Amino acid sequence: MNSPPGRHDEDARVTSDSLTRPEVFGELYHRHAAVIHRYAARRLGQDAAEDITAETFTAAFRARGRYDVSRADARPWLYGIAANLIGKQRRAEVRALRALARTGHDPVAASWTDRSDSRVTAQAAQARLAGALAGLSRAERDVLLVVAWADLGYQEVAEALSVPVGTVRSRLNRARRKVRLALGDVDPMYARDSPEVIGHG
Repeated sequence: MNSPPGRHDEDARVTSDSLTRPEVFGELYHRHAAVIHRYAARRLGQDAAEDITAETFTAAFRARGRYDVSRADARPWLYGIAANLIGKQRRAEVRALRALARTGHDPVAASWTDRSDSRVTAQAAQARLAGALAGLSRAERDVLLVVAWADLGYQEVAEALSVPVGTVRSRLNRARRKVRLALGDVDPMYARDSPEVIGHG
């Protein structure tokens, strides 16, 4: 789940250097904008993802003086900012999830799968999964989807969401239990098109 060692180990240096040379902060954008955009698109759709990504890096730039340079990888910090911004649009996210649960079709759905095989089955699974996600609390949904889509370990998720690791684990367990129940007590780790949503843990 963690990235290979050294992949992002210069993020802290870039963030620190940007305090005196603001233009170098653009390096963080080039390194991480695509994954932040993908995460936001999965949660709110492509249209909102552009704004969330821009706002995430704007907020990060403004807060760069408070960045903990002992943390080499900036991704948990950036995901945390993005999750907070998405949280401000919680009603829009829940509305989109409920639409997907009800109709099996929603603009957000396209970002959840791009496979054409077993499309009908996949849409049915997505509808049930979307309904389950809509029923989670914001805190549970944030933990579940950051773990699923951000490729971060539990400690990094805890850093991203500013909660203890134990809280990450308990929220994740609750969320998985609720999703599993909504999927008819089928282990969601093996549900078509959703293994990345539930993951291992």
